[in-house]
Amino acid sequence: MNPLKSIKNNIPNAITCMNLLAGSLACVCASHGSQPTGYGSMAYYQLAFIMIAAAAVFDFFDGFVARLLNAVSPIGKELDSLSDCVSFGLAPALIVFFMTRELYPESWIAFCALLIAIFGAVRLARFNTDDTQATSFVGLPIPANAIFWIGFCNHFYTQPSTTANEYIILAAIIVLSYAMVSRLRMFSLKFKHYGLRGNIHRYLLILCTISSIAIFGVSGLAITIIIYFALVLLFFNYEKRATSLH
Repeated sequence: MNPLKSIKNNIPNAITCMNLLAGSLACVCASHGSQPTGYGSMAYYQLAFIMIAAAAVFDFFDGFVARLLNAVSPIGKELDSLSDCVSFGLAPALIVFFMTRELYPESWIAFCALLIAIFGAVRLARFNTDDTQATSFVGLPIPANAIFWIGFCNHFYTQPSTTANEYIILAAIIVLSYAMVSRLRMFSLKFKHYGLRGNIHRYLLILCTISSIAIFGVSGLAITIIIYFALVLLFFNYEKRATSLH
C-alpha cells in the first residue's frame, strides 16, 4: 500500500485513539475523587469531567475526518465503539463508584455503578448491529449517558448536604442503565434542514441546554438529559406515532 495513503487512512483511527486516551485518563482521575490536583482549586473529579469532554470532541472529529478523507473502515467503526465504551461508559461508572464510596463509605450501592459500564457496552453492541439508527437512536446514546453523570456527580460533590441519601444514586443508575438498552426511539441533533418544522424538539433542547448551564452550571447537564427524555416523549415519539397512523 502507498505509505501516504496508509497514513491518510489511519488519521481518523489516530483521533479515535485520542478519544480512548482521554477516556482512560478520566478513569485514572476518577479514582482520586475530590482530592486536589494541584492546579488551582481543581479537584480530580473535575479533571475527569474535562477528560470526558475532550473524548467527546475527539469522538466527533474522528467521524468527521473519516468522511472528509473518505477513510471510513470497519476497523475504525469497531475502534470507535471500544473507545466510546471506555470514555462514556467505564469512565462515568468509575466517577460514580468513587464518588459514592467517598460520600457513603459503608454503602454497597457504589458497586452498582459498574452497571453503567455494562449496559453502555450492550448499548454500543446493539448500535453496531442495527442499521436503523442512522438518523435517530434506539435507547439513550452512550455520550448522553456520560453528559448526565457529569452533571449529576458535580451536584453531589458540590452540594452533598442538599441530597437526601445514596438511594437517589441507585435510582439514577437503574434508570440510566435501562434507558441505554430500552427500545425508546430518541432523536439525534443532526439537522436535515434548519427550519422549525421537524426540528422544534432539537431547537428546544439546545435552548434548554444553554439555559440549564447558565443557571445551574455544570450540574445543569443532568437537567439537560432529563429535558431530552421529556422532549422525546412529548414530541419525537408522538410525531412517529402520528406518521405511522397516516
